[in-house]
Amino acid sequence: MRLTFILILLMVMYTQAWGQGRKRVREYGVKVGVLPTGKYNTITDVAGVTVGHTTLLEGEHIRTGVTAILPHEGNVFQQKVPAAVHVGNGFGKLAGSTQIKELGNLESPIILTNTLGVGTAMNAVVGYTLQQAGNEQVQSVNAVVGETNDGYLNDIRGRHVREEHVLQAIQQAKTGAVQEGNVGAGTGTVCFGWKGGIGTSSRKLPESAGAYTVGVLVQTNYGGVLQVNGVPVGKELDQYFMNQQIKDSADGSCMIIVATDAPVDARNLERMAMRAMMGLAKTGGIASNGSGDYVIAFSTNPELRVPYTSEEKTQAIPILRNDEMSPLFMAVIEATEEAVLNSLFMAEDMTGKEGRKVEALPLKKVLKLLKKYNAI
Repeated sequence: MRLTFILILLMVMYTQAWGQGRKRVREYGVKVGVLPTGKYNTITDVAGVTVGHTTLLEGEHIRTGVTAILPHEGNVFQQKVPAAVHVGNGFGKLAGSTQIKELGNLESPIILTNTLGVGTAMNAVVGYTLQQAGNEQVQSVNAVVGETNDGYLNDIRGRHVREEHVLQAIQQAKTGAVQEGNVGAGTGTVCFGWKGGIGTSSRKLPESAGAYTVGVLVQTNYGGVLQVNGVPVGKELDQYFMNQQIKDSADGSCMIIVATDAPVDARNLERMAMRAMMGLAKTGGIASNGSGDYVIAFSTNPELRVPYTSEEKTQAIPILRNDEMSPLFMAVIEATEEAVLNSLFMAEDMTGKEGRKVEALPLKKVLKLLKKYNAI
């Protein structure tokens, strides 16, 4: 009888905790920008894009993980996608970036992890690609791996990310809703002095602008002076870079992944990637000296796929004209800003290495400020 009572009590407590869980920024009435979102308001609203996480929460010191973004569900090496990279501030390690800039395409899943896990993740992606059917003769793979440093909460020197964790994230990648906050590569990150993490958002252009979709996913681990939809939250809560206490060093990094189904080539994808930094700036990020702020942008449009081998010497593809790019630029800015905010709103308190604790964004105080400034 006593055991039954305890089980019921635990179930009630769990239900109450779940019911009081954190919600995405839009669920609190905060509408970033003017464009509508896609169905899930995630990067997976772009057809074919899938996302998977492996989260490592072990003992008192391991707080890290892996996030995998796949541009389509086929063999990416055999059917490459146009892509571009923009470096907002280069204090970081984005493996595979030079080949993307040189050739203008992406041939592997994009992996996000911690700084000292980049080499392991590259090995895993190479192994994954070589073992895929159709790649039996492949002798060169451009594995694309980005990172942020989660060493404040995570025992980063222990290098706990293993190849199987990377493969698990790839294999579990799916479409639909995407987990956010303290998951995957965002497990141990810190943003604006609060708990950061993984965030995502999307925008759907109107028919008059092509009805294209733009999706963004971020791994937030940077600082500055937080703004939520224009409200100076960091200043109001006295937690920002260059205040008297210097509570936020502003150093860190942010990985930003931009996807679209629009027929955009590498040149205009780079222009889209540049606009993602404008979305970052709208959240109060300053791309500090010690921050690695990188953007990878790619198009999933099937007509722009780049075959690994072809008997044809030329490739005729439809390309969106420069004059049609402005709506996509706007979509990137809005989706990046909202993705960052989702990473903060969904993250929870975390205690990690050496007993260090990073608190989540105090939602009650933030919502009060948003009402004060008529932002909701």
